[in-house]
Amino acid sequence: MTSRLNQNIQKLKRAVKGNIVRPPDARYDKARQAWNAMIDRRPTVIVQCADADDVPHAIRFARENRLDIAIRGGGHNIAGYAVCDNGITIDLSNMKNVRVEDSTKRAYVEPGATLADFDRAVQAHGLATPVGINSTTGIAGLTLGGGFGWLTRQYGLTIDNLVSADLITADGNSVHVSENTYPDLFWSIRGGGGNFGVVTQFEFELHPVGPEILAGLIVFPFDQANQVLTQYREFVESAPVELNVWVVLRQAPPLPFLSSDVHGKEVVVLAVFYSGDPAEGQKLIQPLRRLSHVLGEHVGAQPYTQWQQAFDPLLTPGARNYWKSHNFTVLGDGALDSMIEFAGKLPSPQCEIFVGLIAGASNGVPPDATAYGARDARFVMNVHGRWDSAADDERGITWARAFFKASAPYASSGAYVNFMTEEESDRVAAAYGSNYPRLVDIKKQYDPENIFHLNQNIKPTKGKTHSAIERRTA
Repeated sequence: MTSRLNQNIQKLKRAVKGNIVRPPDARYDKARQAWNAMIDRRPTVIVQCADADDVPHAIRFARENRLDIAIRGGGHNIAGYAVCDNGITIDLSNMKNVRVEDSTKRAYVEPGATLADFDRAVQAHGLATPVGINSTTGIAGLTLGGGFGWLTRQYGLTIDNLVSADLITADGNSVHVSENTYPDLFWSIRGGGGNFGVVTQFEFELHPVGPEILAGLIVFPFDQANQVLTQYREFVESAPVELNVWVVLRQAPPLPFLSSDVHGKEVVVLAVFYSGDPAEGQKLIQPLRRLSHVLGEHVGAQPYTQWQQAFDPLLTPGARNYWKSHNFTVLGDGALDSMIEFAGKLPSPQCEIFVGLIAGASNGVPPDATAYGARDARFVMNVHGRWDSAADDERGITWARAFFKASAPYASSGAYVNFMTEEESDRVAAAYGSNYPRLVDIKKQYDPENIFHLNQNIKPTKGKTHSAIERRTA
């Protein structure tokens, strides 16, 4: 490290209120860890911001020293963009405050908050908004990529409930974006990821939910997968938007309501959620129990916050994760056949294929209303590859890619950028479809040098954009 850089780091340390972490600091290895254990990167500097005022200092430092910028919220991003090699990580994870206004049904949320932080705060008021299904996910990354979960059928995507945001732009300026102020930036951050700046506060619309909802799992034998899935497809066509049912194809974990002889066997799982009266929900899901022989069931009234954490044990940090994803307007026979085929040859006990039902409110939003434009998507399918050893990488990745290719002919347009790996940069334009040219124009206006490029990158020019590291060594 050059003496000049060392001097500049000392200046940065005096300027910010948060911590500066760099090797050989004892905190460094923990601070650079990402949720996906495939990510092993070593930033030159990690700025653990105490508040929004620290962010412009960090951006200015990175620009002056020609360092790549990674932005960390929850650190959950599958591609690992929260951490970079030889650059600066602007770590927002200590900024977790969630403030709720009962009178307006609004939540004001800092970017380091996880879904657990958010859900706990808003449920204290009997309120919620659509977010994801793993409570350790960061609210910032989820929102900027679109965001969907159990409440999406009823209330739309996370971005459909975003009212405003505070944003630090590439030049270090703080702006408040909404439909009325900087509407182009507001349009862009609703699905455009971290391409346009660093969000330091989100304002969300909230809705009455809970505190108790009906939720749980119904498990069927894998040899009945075709029967279950085809009937599931018919069932959800007429299901009310308050009811959401997702499909998971995987090996059965050792759940206490399943017989021990089912543990480790391939199964079909229906994950059920109903936001209304639990007694009414029980009536609505009764047909699901008749789809096939039920191996086990655990469905009942429970706190919304409890259900939001139900899948956390399957998504703990420290494992190696590789994802591939498609949107679907319909689950045709070919799509179901490919899912069943590849679920029958899972490369590890932790791998799964899940299908999230998002049909409902989000389909009524025009595709050009937000940067996220795949408003015809009624299902999102994620190939969730997960294992513990690097020795299993080739087998797991090969399986995921093969399934992605086999199911592609049945998929619809667009893509969910939060599920895209680092290698999928060639899908970015397709992910945004007809919205992409407008995103490029706005990127040119607010980040012409592509300072914020460690993301599913929207390049401000048609040619190749060089990273800060490439510029330094050119």
